[in-house]
Amino acid sequence: MSTDLPEYYFRVRENGAMVYRVDTENRQRRIDMDQIAVVKIRNGEIKPHGERTLTEADLDAIRAWMADRQQVLEARAMDDIHRAVDHLNLTAHWAQSTATDDQLEEITDELLLAMHDLRSVLVRKKAERLTRTRD
Repeated sequence: MSTDLPEYYFRVRENGAMVYRVDTENRQRRIDMDQIAVVKIRNGEIKPHGERTLTEADLDAIRAWMADRQQVLEARAMDDIHRAVDHLNLTAHWAQSTATDDQLEEITDELLLAMHDLRSVLVRKKAERLTRTRD
């Protein structure tokens, strides 16, 4: 394990993280992690843990982590969408080449509704973008 540990550790949760201050400066030379805050990515909320008061250094580190985390999540979301396009292509190939009638019967309505919903959203959003660029 590296001897240069970060000052803060962020335990990722569904919508943010629990923030810990890492302490190795103790008599037992053990790693202690003291929870100092809980953060929410979606709304930018930073809540001190318990009766703590966060220092400006704490807040700066948390805000920097939140900005970095937001970029990671956005990149993952775009990667997921690109994968979805690949899956749609693979699904079309499967339906055309190897799917049985029973398999197609099982998924056709659900897949058609999902694709119709997606198409409706994409067409509406494209129309909104085109309208904004003309104004």
